[in-house]
Amino acid sequence: MKFHGVLTKMTTENKDQVQYYLSTDNHVLNLNQLLNKSIAITFEGYQCLSCGKEKKIFRQGHCYECFYEQPSVADWVMKPELSKAHLGIEDRNLAYEEKAQLQPHIVYLALSSNVKVGVTRKTQIPTRWIDQGANKAIPFVEVPNRYLAGITEVALKDHVSDKTSWQKMLKNDVAEEDLIKVKQELKQYLPEETKEYYVQEDEVLELNYPIENYPTKVNCLNLDKENFYEGVLKGVKGQYLIFEDGKVFNIRSYEGYKVSLEIA
Repeated sequence: MKFHGVLTKMTTENKDQVQYYLSTDNHVLNLNQLLNKSIAITFEGYQCLSCGKEKKIFRQGHCYECFYEQPSVADWVMKPELSKAHLGIEDRNLAYEEKAQLQPHIVYLALSSNVKVGVTRKTQIPTRWIDQGANKAIPFVEVPNRYLAGITEVALKDHVSDKTSWQKMLKNDVAEEDLIKVKQELKQYLPEETKEYYVQEDEVLELNYPIENYPTKVNCLNLDKENFYEGVLKGVKGQYLIFEDGKVFNIRSYEGYKVSLEIA
Protein backbone atom coordinates (compact mmCIF):
# COMPACT_ATOMS: atom_id res chain seq x y z
CA MET A 1 0.00 0.00 0.00
CA LYS A 2 1.29 3.43 -0.94
CA PHE A 3 0.05 6.77 0.40
CA HIS A 4 0.98 10.37 -0.39
CA GLY A 5 0.48 13.52 1.63
CA VAL A 6 1.80 16.58 3.41
CA LEU A 7 2.89 15.76 6.95
CA THR A 8 0.95 17.32 9.80
CA LYS A 9 0.95 16.56 13.51
CA MET A 10 -0.50 13.16 14.30
CA THR A 11 -3.89 13.30 15.97
CA THR A 12 -4.40 11.17 19.05
CA GLU A 13 -7.09 9.53 21.14
CA ASN A 14 -6.51 8.54 24.74
CA LYS A 15 -7.86 5.06 25.35
CA ASP A 16 -6.40 2.10 27.27
CA GLN A 17 -3.57 2.57 24.79
CA VAL A 18 -3.03 5.92 23.06
CA GLN A 19 -4.30 5.74 19.48
CA TYR A 20 -2.33 7.57 16.77
CA TYR A 21 -3.67 8.76 13.41
CA LEU A 22 -1.71 10.18 10.47
CA SER A 23 -3.55 11.94 7.65
CA THR A 24 -2.55 11.44 4.00
CA ASP A 25 -4.19 12.78 0.84
CA ASN A 26 -7.01 10.24 0.81
CA HIS A 27 -6.68 8.21 3.99
CA VAL A 28 -6.25 8.44 7.73
CA LEU A 29 -3.81 5.78 8.92
CA ASN A 30 -4.17 4.26 12.39
CA LEU A 31 -0.50 3.77 13.23
CA ASN A 32 -1.27 1.36 16.08
CA GLN A 33 -2.35 -1.10 13.40
CA LEU A 34 0.98 -0.72 11.59
CA LEU A 35 3.23 -1.96 14.39
CA ASN A 36 5.71 -4.60 13.16
CA LYS A 37 5.10 -3.60 9.55
CA SER A 38 7.75 -2.20 7.21
CA ILE A 39 7.26 1.47 6.31
CA ALA A 40 9.21 3.20 3.54
CA ILE A 41 9.31 7.01 3.70
CA THR A 42 10.27 9.04 0.63
CA PHE A 43 10.71 12.82 0.71
CA GLU A 44 8.97 14.50 -2.24
CA GLY A 45 9.00 18.24 -1.55
CA TYR A 46 7.48 21.00 0.57
CA GLN A 47 4.10 22.68 1.00
CA CYS A 48 3.61 25.51 3.48
CA LEU A 49 0.73 24.73 5.85
CA SER A 50 -0.30 28.38 5.80
CA CYS A 51 -0.10 29.70 2.23
CA GLY A 52 -0.11 26.28 0.54
CA LYS A 53 2.76 27.21 -1.74
CA GLU A 54 5.48 24.69 -2.54
CA LYS A 55 8.15 26.66 -0.73
CA LYS A 56 10.90 25.36 1.54
CA ILE A 57 9.70 24.95 5.10
CA PHE A 58 11.39 27.30 7.54
CA ARG A 59 9.84 26.37 10.92
CA GLN A 60 6.72 24.71 12.31
CA GLY A 61 5.34 23.80 8.89
CA HIS A 62 5.56 27.37 7.59
CA CYS A 63 7.65 28.98 4.88
CA TYR A 64 9.88 31.88 5.90
CA GLU A 65 7.36 34.62 5.07
CA CYS A 66 4.41 32.93 6.79
CA PHE A 67 6.44 32.13 9.90
CA TYR A 68 7.01 35.84 10.46
CA GLU A 69 3.48 36.89 9.51
CA GLN A 70 0.98 34.35 10.87
CA PRO A 71 -0.39 34.87 14.40
CA SER A 72 -0.41 31.12 15.08
CA VAL A 73 3.40 31.07 15.27
CA ALA A 74 4.09 34.37 17.02
CA ASP A 75 6.50 34.53 19.95
CA TRP A 76 3.74 34.32 22.59
CA VAL A 77 2.95 30.78 21.45
CA MET A 78 6.31 29.49 22.69
CA LYS A 79 6.62 32.11 25.44
CA PRO A 80 3.16 32.52 27.00
CA GLU A 81 4.42 35.24 29.32
CA LEU A 82 4.60 37.53 26.26
CA SER A 83 0.83 37.34 25.75
CA LYS A 84 -0.87 40.77 25.63
CA ALA A 85 -4.43 40.12 24.47
CA HIS A 86 -5.68 40.57 28.06
CA LEU A 87 -4.46 44.17 27.75
CA GLY A 88 -6.11 44.63 24.34
CA ILE A 89 -2.67 44.94 22.72
CA GLU A 90 -2.20 43.38 19.29
CA ASP A 91 0.87 41.40 18.29
CA ARG A 92 -0.07 40.19 14.79
CA ASN A 93 -3.85 39.77 14.82
CA LEU A 94 -5.78 40.82 17.91
CA ALA A 95 -8.95 38.87 17.05
CA TYR A 96 -6.93 35.64 16.74
CA GLU A 97 -4.91 36.42 19.85
CA GLU A 98 -7.99 37.14 21.95
CA LYS A 99 -9.56 33.85 20.91
CA ALA A 100 -6.39 31.86 21.64
CA GLN A 101 -5.14 33.65 24.74
CA LEU A 102 -8.32 34.62 26.58
CA GLN A 103 -9.47 31.15 27.50
CA PRO A 104 -8.69 28.77 30.38
CA HIS A 105 -5.10 27.52 30.45
CA ILE A 106 -3.48 24.81 32.52
CA VAL A 107 0.01 24.94 33.99
CA TYR A 108 0.97 21.32 34.55
CA LEU A 109 3.69 18.99 35.71
CA ALA A 110 4.59 16.10 33.42
CA LEU A 111 6.93 13.15 33.68
CA SER A 112 8.42 12.33 30.30
CA SER A 113 12.12 12.16 31.26
CA ASN A 114 12.44 14.21 34.44
CA VAL A 115 9.64 16.31 35.91
CA LYS A 116 8.90 19.32 33.71
CA VAL A 117 6.52 22.24 33.89
CA GLY A 118 4.45 23.27 30.88
CA VAL A 119 1.50 25.35 29.67
CA THR A 120 -1.43 24.42 27.47
CA ARG A 121 -5.00 25.45 26.77
CA LYS A 122 -7.45 23.50 28.90
CA THR A 123 -9.05 22.12 25.74
CA GLN A 124 -5.71 20.49 24.84
CA ILE A 125 -5.66 18.18 27.86
CA PRO A 126 -4.54 15.37 27.53
CA THR A 127 -3.45 15.95 23.89
CA ARG A 128 -0.55 18.16 24.92
CA TRP A 129 0.71 15.56 27.40
CA ILE A 130 0.52 12.82 24.76
CA ASP A 131 2.39 14.99 22.22
CA GLN A 132 5.22 15.37 24.72
CA GLY A 133 5.38 11.65 25.42
CA ALA A 134 4.56 12.08 29.10
CA ASN A 135 4.13 8.88 31.09
CA LYS A 136 2.25 10.80 33.78
CA ALA A 137 0.94 14.34 34.22
CA ILE A 138 -0.99 16.44 36.73
CA PRO A 139 -2.60 19.91 36.52
CA PHE A 140 -0.95 22.54 38.74
CA VAL A 141 -2.99 25.71 38.22
CA GLU A 142 -5.95 26.57 36.00
CA VAL A 143 -5.98 30.25 35.00
CA PRO A 144 -8.33 32.33 32.81
CA ASN A 145 -5.75 33.47 30.26
CA ARG A 146 -2.42 32.61 28.68
CA TYR A 147 -0.48 35.45 30.28
CA LEU A 148 -1.15 34.22 33.82
CA ALA A 149 -0.12 30.72 32.77
CA GLY A 150 3.07 32.14 31.31
CA ILE A 151 4.18 34.04 34.40
CA THR A 152 3.45 30.96 36.51
CA GLU A 153 5.62 28.81 34.27
CA VAL A 154 8.43 31.37 34.42
CA ALA A 155 8.30 31.37 38.23
CA LEU A 156 8.41 27.58 38.43
CA LYS A 157 11.25 27.24 35.90
CA ASP A 158 13.65 28.38 38.61
CA HIS A 159 12.84 25.17 40.48
CA VAL A 160 11.92 22.56 37.85
CA SER A 161 12.83 22.11 34.18
CA ASP A 162 10.62 23.22 31.30
CA LYS A 163 12.36 20.85 28.88
CA THR A 164 12.01 17.16 28.00
CA SER A 165 15.01 15.04 27.07
CA TRP A 166 13.58 13.47 23.92
CA GLN A 167 16.25 10.75 23.94
CA LYS A 168 15.33 9.63 27.46
CA MET A 169 11.62 9.90 26.67
CA LEU A 170 11.97 7.60 23.66
CA LYS A 171 14.12 5.08 25.54
CA ASN A 172 11.67 5.23 28.46
CA ASP A 173 14.54 6.32 30.68
CA VAL A 174 12.15 8.14 32.99
CA ALA A 175 12.84 9.20 36.56
CA GLU A 176 10.73 7.78 39.38
CA GLU A 177 8.99 10.85 40.79
CA ASP A 178 5.88 11.43 42.88
CA LEU A 179 4.09 14.19 40.94
CA ILE A 180 1.71 14.92 43.80
CA LYS A 181 4.59 15.47 46.18
CA VAL A 182 6.46 17.66 43.67
CA LYS A 183 3.30 19.68 43.06
CA GLN A 184 2.84 20.31 46.77
CA GLU A 185 6.49 21.32 47.18
CA LEU A 186 6.30 23.80 44.28
CA LYS A 187 3.10 25.47 45.46
CA GLN A 188 5.14 27.94 47.56
CA TYR A 189 6.68 29.41 44.39
CA LEU A 190 3.43 30.46 42.76
CA PRO A 191 3.20 34.16 41.84
CA GLU A 192 0.72 36.16 43.93
CA GLU A 193 -1.46 36.66 40.84
CA THR A 194 -2.07 32.94 40.40
CA LYS A 195 -2.14 31.49 43.92
CA GLU A 196 -5.94 31.51 43.92
CA TYR A 197 -5.97 29.29 40.82
CA TYR A 198 -4.06 26.40 42.37
CA VAL A 199 -5.73 23.08 41.53
CA GLN A 200 -6.56 21.39 44.83
CA GLU A 201 -7.37 18.00 43.31
CA ASP A 202 -4.36 15.69 42.98
CA GLU A 203 -5.41 13.54 40.04
CA VAL A 204 -2.48 12.05 38.11
CA LEU A 205 -3.18 10.83 34.58
CA GLU A 206 -1.10 7.88 33.38
CA LEU A 207 -0.63 7.27 29.65
CA ASN A 208 0.08 4.02 27.83
CA TYR A 209 1.76 4.21 24.42
CA PRO A 210 1.74 1.66 21.57
CA ILE A 211 5.30 0.38 21.82
CA GLU A 212 6.50 -3.17 21.21
CA ASN A 213 9.93 -2.48 22.69
CA TYR A 214 11.93 0.61 23.57
CA PRO A 215 15.24 1.31 21.79
CA THR A 216 18.51 1.45 23.71
CA LYS A 217 19.94 4.05 21.31
CA VAL A 218 18.07 6.55 19.15
CA ASN A 219 19.03 8.31 15.94
CA CYS A 220 16.76 10.88 14.29
CA LEU A 221 15.75 10.58 10.65
CA ASN A 222 16.60 13.83 8.84
CA LEU A 223 14.49 14.15 5.68
CA ASP A 224 16.62 17.02 4.38
CA LYS A 225 19.65 14.72 4.31
CA GLU A 226 18.01 11.32 3.89
CA ASN A 227 15.41 11.42 1.14
CA PHE A 228 14.50 7.77 1.69
CA TYR A 229 14.26 5.50 4.69
CA GLU A 230 12.72 2.10 5.30
CA GLY A 231 12.28 0.33 8.62
CA VAL A 232 10.00 -1.79 10.76
CA LEU A 233 7.72 0.27 13.02
CA LYS A 234 8.03 -0.81 16.67
CA GLY A 235 6.29 2.01 18.47
CA VAL A 236 4.86 5.52 18.62
CA LYS A 237 5.39 7.95 21.49
CA GLY A 238 5.02 11.71 21.66
CA GLN A 239 5.06 12.70 18.00
CA TYR A 240 7.78 10.17 17.17
CA LEU A 241 7.70 6.98 15.13
CA ILE A 242 10.15 4.44 16.59
CA PHE A 243 11.75 1.87 14.28
CA GLU A 244 13.42 -1.47 14.94
CA ASP A 245 16.93 -0.21 14.15
CA GLY A 246 16.69 2.67 16.64
CA LYS A 247 15.86 5.26 14.01
CA VAL A 248 13.16 7.68 15.16
CA PHE A 249 11.12 10.10 13.09
CA ASN A 250 9.63 13.24 14.63
CA ILE A 251 6.50 13.94 12.60
CA ARG A 252 6.04 17.35 14.24
CA SER A 253 9.47 18.50 13.07
CA TYR A 254 8.56 17.77 9.45
CA GLU A 255 5.14 19.33 9.14
CA GLY A 256 4.79 20.78 5.64
CA TYR A 257 7.02 18.12 4.07
CA LYS A 258 5.48 16.15 1.22
CA VAL A 259 6.16 12.43 1.49
CA SER A 260 5.07 9.08 0.18
CA LEU A 261 4.60 6.17 2.58
CA GLU A 262 4.77 2.59 1.37
CA ILE A 263 3.60 -0.04 3.84
CA ALA A 264 4.51 -3.71 3.43
